Amino acid sequence: MGIINYIKEEMQIIKERDPAIKSSMEVFLYPSFKAILRYRMAHSLYVHKHYFLARWLSQKTARKTGIEIHPGATIGKGLFIDHGIGEVIGETTIIGDYVTLYQGVTLGGTGKEQGKRHPTIGNNVMISAGAKVIGSFTVGENSKIGAGSVVLSEVPPNSTVVGVPGRVVKRDNKRVPREDLDQVHFPDPLQHDMSGLKKENDCLKGELKKLYDTIDLLEKKIDHLSKRSGKEEQ
Repeated sequence: MGIINYIKEEMQIIKERDPAIKSSMEVFLYPSFKAILRYRMAHSLYVHKHYFLARWLSQKTARKTGIEIHPGATIGKGLFIDHGIGEVIGETTIIGDYVTLYQGVTLGGTGKEQGKRHPTIGNNVMISAGAKVIGSFTVGENSKIGAGSVVLSEVPPNSTVVGVPGRVVKRDNKRVPREDLDQVHFPDPLQHDMSGLKKENDCLKGELKKLYDTIDLLEKKIDHLSKRSGKEEQ
């Protein structure tokens, strides 16, 4: 793909996913556009073993945009980074096509692995603001990571992850469409568990009431029989 066609494609992706963009010229002011374009240049240098120049360009880009992408990372087409301040993408990260990252996302390592240390992100994944995906594992395609989640283990395809540590909530194995960028209406497994506990508690209260009523009835019958027996003896 030529540089002109690449720029046109990146501009179209940003315009489609950010309603704040009102004109094509605004895209050139977008930090994500600058960061990804310069990452492509730095990655090319990295692949050709010009490691110092690659890191120099990536660090310069990080200072200007707040988006730190290691030149060794492998990134597919259509990556969209919204705002991007505080973004960190590690050296051995692999990102598929049409992935969306919001501000403050970290795709990092635990510091314990050797070789492949960072996550692999499948196609059409959305990672919400402030989420941390830490370690060498795969986030399956069409998945969504909730804001502020900390993901430390494998995520199956077509899943939603929320919480600290992140927990997977299946979405009936339905594909998450590219246009589904809702960061708010996520399943809440904690609320689900609390609702289940409340139902169980109400059920136990009902059973205890029945038991107390039965005991009370038995006590009344025993008392009645005792009084009747006393009268017969007289």
